[in-house]
Amino acid sequence: MATAKLILASESPRRARLLKEAGISFSVIPSHIKETTTFKKPELIVKELAYKKALSVALKNPGRPVLGSDTIVFCKGKVLNKPKHKTDAMRLLRLQNGSWQTVYTGVSLLWLERGVFLCGFGASRCKARKLSEAALKELASKHPDKAGAYAVQDAEDEFIEKIEGRFDTVVGLSMDLVRKFLKKAKTSQVVLIKAG
Repeated sequence: MATAKLILASESPRRARLLKEAGISFSVIPSHIKETTTFKKPELIVKELAYKKALSVALKNPGRPVLGSDTIVFCKGKVLNKPKHKTDAMRLLRLQNGSWQTVYTGVSLLWLERGVFLCGFGASRCKARKLSEAALKELASKHPDKAGAYAVQDAEDEFIEKIEGRFDTVVGLSMDLVRKFLKKAKTSQVVLIKAG
């Protein structure tokens, strides 16, 4: 049986940490795609973008499994992506302040040489604390690279007070899907290298 090391098509240190904690060996090759979609439903948006990210890297690495992921926040009927700047971060945080929202994370595992094309999504509900305008301003400059402009895994970030669902989905990588997809890939005559 052939062995091949997983590629993570993302520069996200949070996704990398989740894979490391799961004991999965991988290398990072970011996709750098333009994150555009015509879909309106959040679950379709994250699935498409996760697939596009994985595909852009898989086309150059057909002999290796490639993992792509995408995360968005959905609140009050609006899709919240990464803030464009601090003013935009304030807009996102004010919208979510004291409200329930849903975080969607799409996961795609592609291995072109083996004909593996897997895609799915996870969703978790979160309740944001009601923060003062001053606290929101302080938070607005902290997380410019994260959907919704907050970081649930940051111990100093107290914006989210309650999560219903998987914590890793909110962080940015639904590990139940990752494990399921890796298992499916293995059954197609594949062995994925694990750390340790």
